[in-house]
Amino acid sequence: MDELADRITEFTGVVAQIAGELLQRCRQMTRRIDELEREIRGRVRVLAPSLLAVPGCGVLSAAVIIGETAGAHRFHSKDAYAKFNGTAPIPVWSAHERVRLNRGGNRAVNAALHAIAITQVARGGPGKDYVDKLQAAGKSRREALRLPRRRVSDRVFQVLRADESDLGKVADATFSAAA
Repeated sequence: MDELADRITEFTGVVAQIAGELLQRCRQMTRRIDELEREIRGRVRVLAPSLLAVPGCGVLSAAVIIGETAGAHRFHSKDAYAKFNGTAPIPVWSAHERVRLNRGGNRAVNAALHAIAITQVARGGPGKDYVDKLQAAGKSRREALRLPRRRVSDRVFQVLRADESDLGKVADATFSAAA
């Protein structure tokens, strides 16, 4: 933005003035976005600190997962959570050993899990090794990219349950101390 601001000062006229104002507005919005992200990060660290340690999970994905899940303890298993978020495969009854993409479930959580999985694959994390193994086994690239989402779902469920248990213990201790 600084480089662009320097280049705009070389010009005069209405277009240069409008461009300068738009650049100023972009800077203001960027500062506000950074402030909001810091605020969200602080809240996520309180509610689910381990979620940010999952490779590929950023602050916004974590916030979506926490908000939309509304308590992982309401799910009796990782499979129930996968059904909720749309990562549980649906069997194709006309074919043997085949499943299809689940288009149901919570699409916001599914999108956040997808972003985490794709980030893991792109950055050479645990997802990349898994996708490479699936492709070597004969899966298409598209199918291989879809499958890590379920593994991420299982990991996120595990982390959320652990963080909620820890948060409950802290709340119980705080409540006991206040009484």
